Amino acid sequence: MKYWLMKSEPDVFSFNDLKKRPKKTEPWNGVRNYQARNFMRDEMKIDDLVLFYHSSCEIPGVAGIARVSSETYPDSTQFDQKSEYFDPKATVENPRWFLIDVTFKADMKSFVSLEEIKKHKILSGMKLLQKGNRLSILPVTREEFEFIVQLGN
Repeated sequence: MKYWLMKSEPDVFSFNDLKKRPKKTEPWNGVRNYQARNFMRDEMKIDDLVLFYHSSCEIPGVAGIARVSSETYPDSTQFDQKSEYFDPKATVENPRWFLIDVTFKADMKSFVSLEEIKKHKILSGMKLLQKGNRLSILPVTREEFEFIVQLGN
């Protein structure tokens, strides 16, 4: 099992939105960064655990826990000319962009802010905290995952 941090802007799609979806599941579409795509396509597996992170908001941080609930499959938004995620170079025969489904796993008693994460030496090596790292999907270690969950509970 692997552990991940997945970022979403809460005004676009929040952790509470995930909880309200049918089966509490949502395709993680719209990723248009090759490294983030490669994490989904090549490394993420069913039942991997996810820290659902709210980004680009007043107080960024971890809002809850999700899990990977599907194998990787092509992101249909790449083929939709009306979508902001349309890619004219992608074809059904040769898709460029992939996604996985994410399912609600658990709430935490409290939100764990980025500022709180920065306070703990054990988390100082997190990719999230590395200068210039803006990927929307990041691997985290089991220790980092468990420590953040402990902070939230």
